Amino acid sequence: MLSSSSPSPTSTPTIKPSSPPPSTSLPVRAIPGSYGLPLIGAVSDRLNYYWFQGPETFLKKKMESHKSTVFRTNIPPSFPFFLNVNPKMIAVLDCKAFSTLFDMDVVEKKNVLIGDFMPSTSFTGNIRVGVYLDTTEPQHAQVKSFCLDILKRSSNVWTSEFLSNINDMWGKIEKDVAVNGSASYLIPLQQSLFRFLAKCIVGADPATSPEVAENGHIMLDKWLALQLIPTQSIPVLQPLVEIFLHSFAYPFALVSGDYGKLYKFVKIQGNETVQRGITEYGLKQDEAIHNLIFVLGFNAFGGFSVFLPSLLDSLGSNNEIQEKLRMEVREVVGSSPLSFELVKKLDLVQSFVYETLRFKPPVRAQFARARKDFVLGSHDSGFEVKKGELLFGYQPFAMRDPKVFDDPETFIPDRFIEDKGKELLKYLYWSNGPQSDSPSTSNKQCAAKDYVVLTACMLVADMFQRYDSITATSSAITAIEKAK
Repeated sequence: MLSSSSPSPTSTPTIKPSSPPPSTSLPVRAIPGSYGLPLIGAVSDRLNYYWFQGPETFLKKKMESHKSTVFRTNIPPSFPFFLNVNPKMIAVLDCKAFSTLFDMDVVEKKNVLIGDFMPSTSFTGNIRVGVYLDTTEPQHAQVKSFCLDILKRSSNVWTSEFLSNINDMWGKIEKDVAVNGSASYLIPLQQSLFRFLAKCIVGADPATSPEVAENGHIMLDKWLALQLIPTQSIPVLQPLVEIFLHSFAYPFALVSGDYGKLYKFVKIQGNETVQRGITEYGLKQDEAIHNLIFVLGFNAFGGFSVFLPSLLDSLGSNNEIQEKLRMEVREVVGSSPLSFELVKKLDLVQSFVYETLRFKPPVRAQFARARKDFVLGSHDSGFEVKKGELLFGYQPFAMRDPKVFDDPETFIPDRFIEDKGKELLKYLYWSNGPQSDSPSTSNKQCAAKDYVVLTACMLVADMFQRYDSITATSSAITAIEKAK
C-alpha cells in the first residue's frame, strides 16, 4: 500500500504568496452595470452569453461599455427552470480584482462552485462533498486533510503508474497513426487517466472489476456531463442547446446505475483508503467514499481530461518550441527514468506548462460569495461589495491582464523562467489560488496543484524521450516522428 513517508512534490521550497497592494488608497466608486428588468434582463444576458455572443464577446462588450473590469451582470444559468438560482453577479475581470476570489477573509465558498447554481447532492450521495464546504465549516479541514494525505501516500506510485498507463496510450496512438494517418487520442487518454488515478487516489486497481475497468471513464464522463451541461457554453445547434441543455438541470437517475457501480468499486477495492478516512480523519463511510469519487472524477479525471489536451494543442505544430523543449529534455534528463525531482530541473518545460495554464485555463469561471461588506480593489478603483453578493471571475481575461503580463495575447513558452518569470507565478491563478501558494485546510486551493504541474511536465518529458516531434490538435495527433 502507499507509504506516508514517501517524498511529495510539494516538499521543495516554493515562492511565498504575495498579495496585491492594499486598495485603501484607491478612489471608491459605485460598481457600474445593472441586472436589467426582472426576468427580461436575466434572459437577455443568458441568450447573449450562451448564444448570440458567447462568453468572451459578452464580457468584453460589457467591459468596454462600462469602461471597467468590474461591473454588474447576470451570469447564467437562469430562468425558466432554475427558479431558485440567482444569476445576479459582480464580474471581476482584471488580475488584481480576480485575486479577491481566493481571499478567504472576505469571501466564502459554501455551496459556491458554479455561481448560485449547485447540482443536486444526489450526484454525491446526498452529502455536500469537500468542494461545497467553506473553510469555516469544521468538516472542511477533515476532508481537505484526507485529500492531502491521499496525495502524500500516493507519491511513491504516482510516477510509475502515470508513465505505465501513458505508455499504453502512446502504443495505441502509434498504431492508429500508422494505419490511418491520424489518431484521436481522447479515449485512450481518458482510459489511461482513469486507471492511473484510480490506483493513486482510491488505491484500487480497476482490473479487479472488469466492467469498471472497461467503462469507468465513460461512467465518469456521463456523471460529469449531467452536472455541468446547464452551465457550459456549447456554440452549436442553436436554439436546440438553449431549449434542451440550458433550460433545466438533469436528474441523477440517468446515471444512478453507473454511480452505484463506482461506489461499490471504491467501497470494496479502495477499502483501505476508505478506512483511513474513517479512522484518521473522522469521516463516516459514506462521506469518505463520496468524497473519493468526487476527487477522482471531478477534480482529477475531469481536470486532466481538459488540461492535457490543451497542453498537446499548445505544442501542436509549433516546431520551434518543440525543438527547444526536446533539447532541454534530452540535455537534462536524457534516457534516465523520469521522476518528480528530475522534471523539476526542466525550467523551460515547467514554464511551458505554466503558460498553457495561463493561456488555456482548464477552469474558466471562478465564483465566490462576499463573507462581509468590503472594498474590492481593481488596478485603479475600489468598489463597495455587500455581504452575500456573488463574484464572478472569468479566468481567460484575468490571466491576460496587460498590467500584469507583457504581451498577454501571445503564447510565450519561456514567460515563467528566471527570477522575473518566477515572480509572475504569484499572479498565475488557476487552482483556486495562485501558483506561488500552497494548498492547506485554511484555503480552497486544489490539493493536487503541484501534482498537476509536475504530471504535465512528465507528459512533455516522456513525449520527447520517445519522439523528435509530433503534430497535434486538442483532440488528435496527425504525425509522429520517433526519436532517432
